[in-house]
Amino acid sequence: MQEQYVTVAGEGVHETEVSRSRFVCALAPAATEEDAKAFIARVRAEHPGAGHHCWAYVIGADAGLQKSDDDGEPGGTAGLPMLQMLTRRGVRCAVAVVARYFGGTKLGAGGLIRAYGGAVGEALDAVGTRVRQRYRLVTVTTDHQRAGRLENGLRSGGRSVREVSYGAEVTIEVGLPEAELDGFRDWLADSTAGTARLAVGGEAYGSP
Repeated sequence: MQEQYVTVAGEGVHETEVSRSRFVCALAPAATEEDAKAFIARVRAEHPGAGHHCWAYVIGADAGLQKSDDDGEPGGTAGLPMLQMLTRRGVRCAVAVVARYFGGTKLGAGGLIRAYGGAVGEALDAVGTRVRQRYRLVTVTTDHQRAGRLENGLRSGGRSVREVSYGAEVTIEVGLPEAELDGFRDWLADSTAGTARLAVGGEAYGSP
């Protein structure tokens, strides 16, 4: 797995205008191809009057799945430059959709390439990006008496506390950089006098 990747900060929309044509670019994070397709369908429904709904997405922290579509624009003038802008910026796990409202002036192939790629670039600037870091998921199990102080210690220490569950005992799911796992074991033993149990799970991505 990649140690980290860059994706869009959240869903957002930015509009540009080129020769009276409006290019409305919608961006969203997309963990799966299904997420991307659902977002494309939603944007298409939100802009029924647009002449084209061109799109591109990059799925996977390693950018293993990349697709784009010109939606009726001349081949290679819309979806591909959108995709190239995402990959040039190093953006992963994200989808871009550009709804174009024709303004009456033909832009030509070069103009369309610049307009669609530029719409995605400006939208990325406006919406922003964030880094997602690879984490090892661990589950800490402790008693109710120590749970509150332990959770506070985790949060104040900058640990990524993902979930806290209360039952007969308290379980706290934490995201840790792999390199910090051994040090965390020692810290946990010291903090709970060796009473807490630690279970190491799989991997996920989260904000540093």
